Amino acid sequence: MSWIKNRPLYIVLRVQLLVAMVVAVVVWYFLGVQGAISALLGGLVSVISSAAFAIIISRHKGYTAGETIRTALRAESVKIILTVSLLWLVFKFYENVNAPVFIGTFILAVLVHSFALLIADDTK
Repeated sequence: MSWIKNRPLYIVLRVQLLVAMVVAVVVWYFLGVQGAISALLGGLVSVISSAAFAIIISRHKGYTAGETIRTALRAESVKIILTVSLLWLVFKFYENVNAPVFIGTFILAVLVHSFALLIADDTK
């Protein structure tokens, strides 16, 4: 993911993916393959929308406050539109979705995204 230059967002994306995979394995053990697929899809919805957010933020080249706010609003709007679209696609086309597992994993991955504020941006 070298196209993401923002270190906290890069780390959060990796943790989101890891959380989704761990939840999928645990759910697979207890609920079977359909539950694991639902968990993985829930995590991937958040990972994909967060990746789009990170790409837009990483490409930001403005130096004024107005440009920074415009970029943040653009990134957040793309993330919201992508999240809603992906949630709809899963419920529309995956008939065996385990809704509590899907939504639970999605919410967990979204909460992980909020931890980006706690990660230092410098590597020193």
